[in-house]
Amino acid sequence: MTTTAPPRTTLLHARLAVYGLFLIAGVALGTWTSRIPAIKDGLSLSDGELSIALLGIAGGAIAGMQAVGRLIDRYGSRRVMIPVGLLQGAALALPAFAPNLPALAASMFTFGIVHGVLDVSMNANAVVVERAYAKPIMSSFHAVFSIGGFLGAGTGGLFAHAGASVPVTFGSVAAVTTVVAFLCLRWALPDAYDQSRQPVTAEAAATPGRSLAGWVLFLGVLAFCCLVGEGAAADWSSVYLVEDLHAAEAVGATGYAAFSIMMTAGRLAGDRLTARLGPVLLVRCCGALAGVGLLVTLLIGHQVAGVIGFGLFGAGLSCIIPQVFSAAGHRDPAQSGRALARVASIGYAGLLAGPVLIGAVAELTGKPIALAIPAIMALFVAAAAPALRPARG
Repeated sequence: MTTTAPPRTTLLHARLAVYGLFLIAGVALGTWTSRIPAIKDGLSLSDGELSIALLGIAGGAIAGMQAVGRLIDRYGSRRVMIPVGLLQGAALALPAFAPNLPALAASMFTFGIVHGVLDVSMNANAVVVERAYAKPIMSSFHAVFSIGGFLGAGTGGLFAHAGASVPVTFGSVAAVTTVVAFLCLRWALPDAYDQSRQPVTAEAAATPGRSLAGWVLFLGVLAFCCLVGEGAAADWSSVYLVEDLHAAEAVGATGYAAFSIMMTAGRLAGDRLTARLGPVLLVRCCGALAGVGLLVTLLIGHQVAGVIGFGLFGAGLSCIIPQVFSAAGHRDPAQSGRALARVASIGYAGLLAGPVLIGAVAELTGKPIALAIPAIMALFVAAAAPALRPARG
């Protein structure tokens, strides 16, 4: 069964609605991150106790991602993402009022569930909108998420500089994100507009010699490899620059700044690059840029090279996750929710495992060798890029 393609204005509104949800997801996460020191100090938490709370958000996100796939496939991505988008603000506000560690861990678990469900459902709707546009637009959604993270972190920093409390910070941001989610309610595109909801054949859905389930699992592995790199850059880039290359702390911070800026820039250019190169060649080039850029940087061992190398690493990784998610959502439209949920769950595990893995190896061999791991993983993704080749129906 097919439906009439939505008019151009409807498509534009639908795209803006998904942009809005990606934005509030990024803003919420960035705001939370920026006020972690204040929450830690307010509850007098040790580093170990704080890690328990952080595990709460991780566990909640993975649980939410695991549960939401079938809901999306049964009820449609719009019916899932809008209610959860409206809950995102309230979920962010909860940790601000936690009186102790157990309450903080519980509130962070709730925040994680909401964030995980929103992550998968908004990506599923992004696939619906992308399919209606009949051209690559997935990278731009992920660019907006990155921009939202910057805005959230910057907003939290401004509130902190002004001496505002955590409840005031989170409450103010929650009010804004809820308003944005309400605006998205009217414009979000129903899955009924999707003209490809019927499942494709098993032969079309699978790469040669690989079942659909196995192919989705392999996409999850590619997402895992990329997000190991993102987690490593976030937690270890500045430490490497300061401790191994003897940079000042201000210079050390520019490593992750370069990574983040170049990742956002790459995602802003990603849709045009996808249209020109195709997903396979783009991911092959991006993986090679990330892997070679970081490996050469580690071999040079200079502060300036370090900052440039992490920038190249961010530029290389920028377009890979959007292409992986797009491939997962498009291959079998009738099961896009479950496919995206599985890929996102495996990938998110990489984001959590990356810093731990790098730390463990660094303890044994040193940080340069440890940081070579995500570089090698990026090269593996480049070699595996043919897995993203669109199915032939």
